Amino acid sequence: MKQTLQLKLSQQLTLTPQLQQSIRLLQLSTLELNQELEKFLMENPLLELDEAEAEAVAVPPDGARSEEYVAEADAAPVEDSRSGEAADIDWFADAASAPSLRDDGEESEYPQLAASTPTLGEHLMGQLALTQLSARDKSLVNTLIAALDESGYLSQSLEEIVDMLPPELEVGLDELQIALHHLQSFDPSGVGARSPAECLELQLKALPADTPARELAIGIVHAHLDALAAHDFARLKRQLHCDDECLRVAQHLIQSLNPHPGAEYTANETRYIVPDVIVKKVKNAWSVALNPDAMPKLRVNRMYAEILQNKLHSGGQMSNQLQEARWLIKNVQQRFETILRVAQAIVERQRHFFDHGEVAMRPLVLREIAETLGLHESTVSRVTTQKFMATPRGIFELKYFFGSHVATETGGACSATAIRALLKQLVHAEDGKKPLSDSKIARILGEQGIVVARRTIAKYRESLRIPPVSLRKSL
Repeated sequence: MKQTLQLKLSQQLTLTPQLQQSIRLLQLSTLELNQELEKFLMENPLLELDEAEAEAVAVPPDGARSEEYVAEADAAPVEDSRSGEAADIDWFADAASAPSLRDDGEESEYPQLAASTPTLGEHLMGQLALTQLSARDKSLVNTLIAALDESGYLSQSLEEIVDMLPPELEVGLDELQIALHHLQSFDPSGVGARSPAECLELQLKALPADTPARELAIGIVHAHLDALAAHDFARLKRQLHCDDECLRVAQHLIQSLNPHPGAEYTANETRYIVPDVIVKKVKNAWSVALNPDAMPKLRVNRMYAEILQNKLHSGGQMSNQLQEARWLIKNVQQRFETILRVAQAIVERQRHFFDHGEVAMRPLVLREIAETLGLHESTVSRVTTQKFMATPRGIFELKYFFGSHVATETGGACSATAIRALLKQLVHAEDGKKPLSDSKIARILGEQGIVVARRTIAKYRESLRIPPVSLRKSL
């Protein structure tokens, strides 16, 4: 085979660095965008925040805006007419709760830290330190505390814990059982249980003896918890020899208990949502505006820009950084303009939702918005992901307004979101003694002109976390 050289012309789409940056910024959420911009601000000296417009506002420690808090921080210190130790003690008490101030009366730059919540282990160890147990018993209880999971359950059996302990300690199973009994007497009630039934039984036994249906509830959780979970009330009444009223009181008592006693001591990370756009009704029309708090105020450093303009320092790295800063400012502005256009198109098509709620949601797909705005469908997908809209009905992700459709008898279409809303209404209004089955719900919707199969109702019901008909039955 002979080797030859040939010339060939072809077209190839190449993404410029500016376009790549624009696409990357478009798919970031508002919080991720702020983190990305902080990185650019640290690396590029020609890029800076417009502090005149992005001035920070004092926020109370709990994260909510409080005019009283700001007024207290700005107020001048009040002289105390008291003297002696009483005034000193009160001063220390007030200083512990008041924000720290500098000598000039301004608030200190030290951040206000939220009070730490004790963990379940720390809470139990504090109670253990107040008991009159011996050092050996406290050590065994401490071992059991270390074996608890986040819900407060003993994740290992006593036999396994005994095998893990050093043989020279000579810890027996009976001794560890006594230590478990001490642990189960601590607060919160139900901690140290080895099963949900034992957890509920411990909480019931901790209630006063004159609590209505207490003994009946203990009998249910001890041997008939599965029947109660399956709502098999006929079998429960037959085996426990009780009537409907007594069983109803016992059921409500059991439902008032906490099956996860240690969950309240688990540190949950708070996630904040910053809406990108705000929807308001002005003169009987829905208007959309960008959230000014979500828009970063970027600008080029004037001093460095004038130096480059006067050609005192032409070319080199600073010229490249100036171009990068201008690109970033333009791409950030284009990002918010695209979000605003997409949000306006969504509100225009879903205005019935804002007027009447979920039942008025119309079917909408990404392609419809893309064709209207002249954008690519992937661009609309990036815009609607992790971007949020603040409305009088709550805060929603832009993707929430998109959904499939179901045909109606009149030849139209009904949104899946609207069907879910109707499903919730039907279940909420049903008779607890005769709940609606999936087939019955499908038949009711069919009478309203919405053709939907039983398996589709079951899928929507599961997505809404609505239990099946057998578990919705009540006394």
